[in-house]
Amino acid sequence: MKDQVLKAMKDAGKPVRPGDVAKILGADSKEVSKAIKDLRQDGAVVSPKRCFYEPA
Repeated sequence: MKDQVLKAMKDAGKPVRPGDVAKILGADSKEVSKAIKDLRQDGAVVSPKRCFYEPA
């Protein structure tokens, strides 16, 4: 799931919300939020502004 979320963020080309990523992937938003949390801890994703995320 983390790889899919990261790829969707890169493809978007701009900061996205977890709900947007969930729509793109057709996945549950809770799963996407969990993957984003893990990616943030790994340093693969940053938050340029509140509730928006993009690849580091």
